[in-house]
Amino acid sequence: MTPIVCAAFATPELFGTLDGFTDAQLDALDFGVIGFDASGVVRRYNAFESKAAGLSPQRVLSQPLFTVVAPCMNNFLVAQRFEDAVEHGTTLDQVIEYVLTLRMRPVKVQLRLLASPSGLFRYVLVQRVG
Repeated sequence: MTPIVCAAFATPELFGTLDGFTDAQLDALDFGVIGFDASGVVRRYNAFESKAAGLSPQRVLSQPLFTVVAPCMNNFLVAQRFEDAVEHGTTLDQVIEYVLTLRMRPVKVQLRLLASPSGLFRYVLVQRVG
């Protein structure tokens, strides 16, 4: 039985909710979720993103996000924003238009970048566009 989940890509205050979700609840979401720890290693990866990206959880979990899993996000638009939030001790909640290019044809997406000094994980949420 799939747990009922009331969360959307644009849900306000989503950061705190994601930390409390079980893996099954993350898998019930209709957008991609990649959660990583302070060292940049992927610890959470939902079924929607796995299917959309064509990458199994076994290939992604325990791997560095910005150097192994998604080096196309290792730039000032994505990775640097997480670094800046940590350096300044601030909360990050930004949506950006982006094009994913690694291991696939270019795909237009919206990325929601979430980080909090008190959070267990940092998150990249992926909403495919068009």
